[in-house]
Amino acid sequence: MSAPTPASPPTTTSASTPASSPTLVRRVSVFDGSQLRPGLDVLIDGPVIAAVGTGLEIPAGATVIDGTGRTLLPGLIDSHTHTIDVDQLRQALLFGITTELDMGGAPATARLVRAAADERDDLADVRVATTGATAPGGHPGQLVEMGMLEPFPTVAGPADAAGFVAARVADGADHLKIFIEDGTAIGRPMPVMSAETITALVRAAHERGLRTVAHTLTRTAARQAIDCGVDGLAHAPADGPADPALVEAAAEQGLFVMPTLTALTGMTSLPAEYELADDPRLRPYADPQWLKGLEQVRAGDPGQRVGPIGVDPRHAADAAVRTFRLGVPLLAGTDGTGGTGHPTTHGISYHGELALLVAAGLTPAEALTAATAAPAAAFGLADRGRVAPGLRADLLLVDGDPTRDITALRSVATVWRRGSRVLRTAQAGTDGQECP
Repeated sequence: MSAPTPASPPTTTSASTPASSPTLVRRVSVFDGSQLRPGLDVLIDGPVIAAVGTGLEIPAGATVIDGTGRTLLPGLIDSHTHTIDVDQLRQALLFGITTELDMGGAPATARLVRAAADERDDLADVRVATTGATAPGGHPGQLVEMGMLEPFPTVAGPADAAGFVAARVADGADHLKIFIEDGTAIGRPMPVMSAETITALVRAAHERGLRTVAHTLTRTAARQAIDCGVDGLAHAPADGPADPALVEAAAEQGLFVMPTLTALTGMTSLPAEYELADDPRLRPYADPQWLKGLEQVRAGDPGQRVGPIGVDPRHAADAAVRTFRLGVPLLAGTDGTGGTGHPTTHGISYHGELALLVAAGLTPAEALTAATAAPAAAFGLADRGRVAPGLRADLLLVDGDPTRDITALRSVATVWRRGSRVLRTAQAGTDGQECP
């Protein structure tokens, strides 16, 4: 929902093997971003996918990996995070997420984590929003009052829109976050920007080549975002059943939706997060601090929860699937912060989001598209999200077939980031063992 207090990015050691020689994955099922193609060979050479086909020749000095019984996919894209340090990018990569789309935070921190990701292949890549647009006193301004965020610029009216967007571009923003939050969903009234101001922000962002994503938890906010021409919703509306007119308007506008079901579920109940933490395929790589916090929640510590708010994840799931059936792209995202409020975090929570999308009515293959090709297309990342020659070798190899069982995605065999093989090591304090 909003970013926690920024922290200085710590220094971590490299944990990837440089792509110094080609790698050939033989006889593997390939999910190419939209469909499963069995029995293919995939050649990785340097930072790119060099070839996809059958019976490919083995280059001199190449590493050969047997893909029998396995599936090769594009690296996963978490479309909604709040990324405040490089350890979170490392954490994401351990779970097969090769790109994060940050949805708001301090500009200085955003620049630091983006620069680190540009240089290092042991971290997930990241695209950043920096400061989100909101009215004076609007969400997430209450976090400034609580000492959880530093003061940030706001937008008083349409005349401020162009200058605000220009400042975000100067900050290094890749896309623009817009808050449409009247407080209904979080239990306290707060001011919201006018429709004219939101429209002006969208226009200014588009003039500078930025996509716009609106924080919307309610049906009223979602409709306003749609009518003002935003490119996507950062959350599916969750304050009640979406009526047909809202669903149809979303489809007509041609926007995308990030359901963020795992974050919404975490605010009201925690069975999904408990299940993830207890999965032996995931637990060894989980952030020990996240596990500790989750255990405190399980033990009933109220300080670790947002508490009841005016949303129901079932409404969000229903709205997301109904819009999807009318052609609206869904993008898998966690709203992962790693802080308190809702118990989503980088990496492990993404697997909960995919399971919830399938439980809501998507097929596993549709959920995988929401994790790969759909977010790449929505954010103009033409070099990733699919398995095809010439694209970045951001890849995930898993045991089994996640197009039949989405949880097979948790059986990670290998991750590549720009062709470099990631060294996955169990986290200290998770009762796990070091794995290749």
